[in-house]
Amino acid sequence: MGLTDARLGELAEHLVTVPGVVGVVLGGSRARGTHTPDSDTDLGLYYRGPLDTGRLGELAAEVAGPGSRVTATGEWGPWVDGGGWLTVDGGPVDWIYRDVDRVRACWADAERGRYAFHVQAGHPLGVTDFSYPGELASGRILADPSGELADLRAGMRVYPRPLAEALVAGLWEADFLVGLARKAVSRGDSAYVAGCLFRMAGVLAHALHGAAGHWLINEKGAVAAAAALPGAPARFKTRMDAVFATVDGDPVRLAAAIDLAADLVLETTDACATMLR
Repeated sequence: MGLTDARLGELAEHLVTVPGVVGVVLGGSRARGTHTPDSDTDLGLYYRGPLDTGRLGELAAEVAGPGSRVTATGEWGPWVDGGGWLTVDGGPVDWIYRDVDRVRACWADAERGRYAFHVQAGHPLGVTDFSYPGELASGRILADPSGELADLRAGMRVYPRPLAEALVAGLWEADFLVGLARKAVSRGDSAYVAGCLFRMAGVLAHALHGAAGHWLINEKGAVAAAAALPGAPARFKTRMDAVFATVDGDPVRLAAAIDLAADLVLETTDACATMLR
């Protein structure tokens, strides 16, 4: 069970009293309305350093009980940053730090069609820098005393065409990965083939989202989300599932999986070109 809107608002108002916190945003599935009763409540704590994590830890103990703790900034890695995994009113609530100046810089890059996947523990595809503006664009602002977050998000209402074009142009990598996977077939190297195909699937999902003008901010559920986009290749998720179901140590089955993947790359390329017209 998630927190009520009133409880979320109360918590957000407390959080913005912490020195360094600029605003609080409800993110994840609860912001998108795709949550289940067991879904975590993700609260983005947008800050401008220095963030007073000592006071933040005191507040965590007040709302989540003794022993609750928060991290230093950057403790969870360069792109996840930090925060706290808490239990509030009997449910899981995650506080996730977001440096507002970094979000602004990532948005500026996205507007210019610049992006990259960044290595980060817990993210096998890597964290895309445009996930920062994507989170803010798709979240629900709970507290924003200065109005800075609302002003920043106002420009994100329209998905940037240069980013869409760059993600579609990045489909060359998907084709390249298919070729690399083929080189491992004769050795029966299923782990390497699976790795190539996983990244290929991510590249396709991001390109389809870009072409459709929809933010994709996480690997989780990326294929299913891409399949639901208007204009996506027919049975995209079902066929992608078949690709991975066919990966094992048998070279014949590996070759079959790669052939299925190659078809999806070609159809995704055509679909993206159509959507961008």
